[in-house]
Amino acid sequence: MRIRPVDIWDRRRIYLVFVSACLALVVSNDLYGQREPQYTQYMYNIGSFNPAYIGSVSRTDISLLYRSQWIDIPGAPRTLRLGLNAPLKNKKHGIGLNIVSDELGPSSQTYVDLGYSYQVNLSDETKLAFGLDVGGSFLNLDFSKGTFENPGEPILETEIVKNFYATIGAGLFMYGDNWYLGTSVPNFLTDDLYNAEVATIVEDKLQFNFIGGVVFDLNENLKFKPAILVNFISGAPATVNGSANFMFSDVFTAGVSYRANNAISGLAGFKISNTVYIGYAYDYATTTLADYSSGSHEVILKFYLGSAEPDSGSSKSKSKKGKAKRIDTPRFF
Repeated sequence: MRIRPVDIWDRRRIYLVFVSACLALVVSNDLYGQREPQYTQYMYNIGSFNPAYIGSVSRTDISLLYRSQWIDIPGAPRTLRLGLNAPLKNKKHGIGLNIVSDELGPSSQTYVDLGYSYQVNLSDETKLAFGLDVGGSFLNLDFSKGTFENPGEPILETEIVKNFYATIGAGLFMYGDNWYLGTSVPNFLTDDLYNAEVATIVEDKLQFNFIGGVVFDLNENLKFKPAILVNFISGAPATVNGSANFMFSDVFTAGVSYRANNAISGLAGFKISNTVYIGYAYDYATTTLADYSSGSHEVILKFYLGSAEPDSGSSKSKSKKGKAKRIDTPRFF
């Protein structure tokens, strides 16, 4: 297909808009916020940290994820997530729900937020979505659990600390039929959220996320998807995650992932039916933690409701008679 000069200009303008929006989020990097839970199967869990992704899905999906990190180490992180992504009928709006329970040592934290996304067509093949989520986090600290390096600290005299703080996050997600780019800040409300006692325990710094991926059709029965997720926190080194996954016959997925200076992972997934997908990831630590832990396990279960219908404006969504086709195979992201 020949690209007209105006198409070239439109694509340049698309990327300029996206990059400018990314920079608008990055300038907040000097604020203070909290590190979000860590996922190995982030490529199938984008809605958990970017609300703009919510409306990009072709049909409503519900996700259940459980992560058990650093097996054999007492007090190691345990994460349970329930997520919902629901595009509305007009294909421009989407709503979502995110509930996460995260445990680490004597602390447990439950995040609950509602998300909304709005997307615009930048071209026949490219869409840009804006997302916002609002909610809150319930923080519980029980100092009766575990032992501490400095047991005489005054704060330890209060065995249980409970607190609640509001959260507001935002994100951008630009995508086509076989690629995507996204950026997000899970929480902007990071100043003066904790009382003096809790602030001495929780290091509160804002997190900035960037994600990207592309899907290559190697043949009719094989797809290849490299993806990347980068987390930035002010005053700390960036966390870089890279992955490479293959999908066989739109049913079975397998791949590897690497978290720089942290872990290497194996991933596998199976589409049980057109409405159910299950995925598993195993992390092997590349640090000294490997001497004390047998690894980390993560399981995700996804349910797809209804039939997927692509945008009727897309050239790929119409048959020879001009009628929209239904696509029952979930997109590879």
